[in-house]
Amino acid sequence: MDDKIEEKIPVKLFMADKYYPLRVEAEEEEMIREAAKQVNLWMNEYRKLHPTMGKDEILTMVAYQFSLEKLRLKRRNDTAPYAEKVQELTELLDDYLNEK
Repeated sequence: MDDKIEEKIPVKLFMADKYYPLRVEAEEEEMIREAAKQVNLWMNEYRKLHPTMGKDEILTMVAYQFSLEKLRLKRRNDTAPYAEKVQELTELLDDYLNEK
């Protein structure tokens, strides 16, 4: 039997008015439960803001919200511009030192 399967534990998550049984890594259980909690919080927020929206539309907005949040975090953690600048400065410093 695969060791990975043995390390997983059963959890039942309640999201969008429905229960979802999953098997998850034990060390990720808390994070997974928090993720489900966040889905429900955003759903409730959109329900309050847009009471005429259907469940599918609300779920779409929640998915959009999480996607936007992820992209913002990714952009904030993008170190490529800094790495490029460090490389440029390193090359300038190398050129300067080689002239001496």
